[in-house]
Amino acid sequence: MVVDQSQAVAEACYPPIEPYRRDLLDVGGGHRIYFEESGNPHGFPVIFVHGGPGSQSRPVHRRFFDPDFYRVILFDQRGCGQSTPLGSLAYNTTSHLIADMDRLRRHLDVARWLLFGGSWGSTLSLAYALSHADHVAGMILRGVFLGSRAEVDWFLSGVRGFVPEAWAEFARNAVEPLVEHYRRQTDDPGQEVALAAARRWCDYEARVMEPANASAAAGAGAAHEILARVRVQLHFLAHDFFLQPNELLDNLWRIGSKPLIIVQGRMDMVCPPVTAAAVAHRFEGAELRMVAGGGHSALQAEIATELCAATRRMRARIQP
Repeated sequence: MVVDQSQAVAEACYPPIEPYRRDLLDVGGGHRIYFEESGNPHGFPVIFVHGGPGSQSRPVHRRFFDPDFYRVILFDQRGCGQSTPLGSLAYNTTSHLIADMDRLRRHLDVARWLLFGGSWGSTLSLAYALSHADHVAGMILRGVFLGSRAEVDWFLSGVRGFVPEAWAEFARNAVEPLVEHYRRQTDDPGQEVALAAARRWCDYEARVMEPANASAAAGAGAAHEILARVRVQLHFLAHDFFLQPNELLDNLWRIGSKPLIIVQGRMDMVCPPVTAAAVAHRFEGAELRMVAGGGHSALQAEIATELCAATRRMRARIQP
């Protein structure tokens, strides 16, 4: 059973809006990234940094932001969503994504913007802030992830005690480390083999995100889209997200004093609260909102409510 959680955003946040601009930006290496703008064209710029790696921005993500106050910018990272070419791994690293974000900022003539990112989106937001602190007005992060080996090991095996049936299916027939196993399977020239592996990966993700829902599944989707998403994610996993050990946590001080609100589900099984707490501890003035009963998804009712409240509270802290 696939649960549509978008209703939670409808109840907690803002009405649907349509972009006033959609386009593709050539960022080099054969890549063009999709971006859109909605809300107030003269409002305070906020960029939604999607997760994954390999996921994409969606229309529901516009609804976290007051369209009268914010100039809402959504984009799809290299190889993701409406960016082209879909699923491309060439010239696709964390450094490339950071550079793409800043190229987009310059293209849109933005001096400073608010970063809003969850899960992998929090990783990329922090990495961008480390490289371009002068252009960051503040950050709202959710389900914080730093790309460490310990966090990956938790997702691939540590969480198995909470979802033993899902993990058994996930690890079935693997005779090598799971990331390598799934990379080989999803690169198989046989479409059926590759797609079946990608769906198993996505179903495992869904079960970890909703451990209390024994029938949680990733849902339907076009084969090429599912394969692209999983291949991009495995590409980053296989390269430790193109980060050095503790690169983000040890260098948070370089970001300086910026408004930071962290919304963290206490029951987040994908990105456990320990990481959010570590970031909040090292970041001067950070506001950590630990959501009792909250999980990983930004669209869960409790999390969506806190995220929309965070965008409202942040307005007073980012005014020029």
